[in-house]
Amino acid sequence: MLDVSGLTLSYGGEPVLEGADLRVEPGQFVSLVGPSGSGKSSLLRAIIGLQHPSAGTVALDVDSADVGMLFQDDALLPWRSAVDNVALGLRIRGKARQPSREEAEAWLGRLGLAGFAERFPRALSGGQRKRVALAQVLALEPRLLLMDEPFAALDAIVRHRITQELLDLVEGKKISVLLVTHDLEEAIVLSDVVYLLGQGPRARIRQRYPIPIPRPRDIVKARTNPTFAPLLERLWQDLSAEVDMTRRVA
Repeated sequence: MLDVSGLTLSYGGEPVLEGADLRVEPGQFVSLVGPSGSGKSSLLRAIIGLQHPSAGTVALDVDSADVGMLFQDDALLPWRSAVDNVALGLRIRGKARQPSREEAEAWLGRLGLAGFAERFPRALSGGQRKRVALAQVLALEPRLLLMDEPFAALDAIVRHRITQELLDLVEGKKISVLLVTHDLEEAIVLSDVVYLLGQGPRARIRQRYPIPIPRPRDIVKARTNPTFAPLLERLWQDLSAEVDMTRRVA
């Protein structure tokens, strides 16, 4: 689905990310974790063509129209209602207005917003806006979904609910996912594979961790799987070692 090979990304001639290799197989959920400033978000921008690599390649086995992107901040238009925001991408693709609205309403219903379709973003909570943004992306039926810490600013309960809803949809529709996150627990409970990116500049992917927790998953029960705690400890230790090594060099 996605093959990143030897990818180097630079700012002002200085490599931020260097020689990165990463794969997402069809139907696979992959997370990328690492310290701030290590180039995680830059890698996502390179995948969707917003940043050109200094070296290496990004190979997609899908058309660009089949790639969805969910950013940290929602991109909702404040002058459009929730349903019209969700329907916007469908309208841009040429679908008629009424079928687009009907499909948008169905997606809002799946995400628990059936009674909020005509509300404008200013009348929605942060969690509700995130659901609208997620519906906006999923309505386009992406085969590959890229996410850059989309739920980081939400409180724990809302984040849990939205994350479980997302996981259920991804598993049900076999969507491939690449998630950038700072939350190591979130990475483990959601993913089939977790990649660890070292400290920048010249950050490199240091480790790849297969996650053997069976699917379908409940993100609370996944934490009771016997492999969870050892994986979390190893991931934490490896990440800490990367940060400590950079401090010693500095």
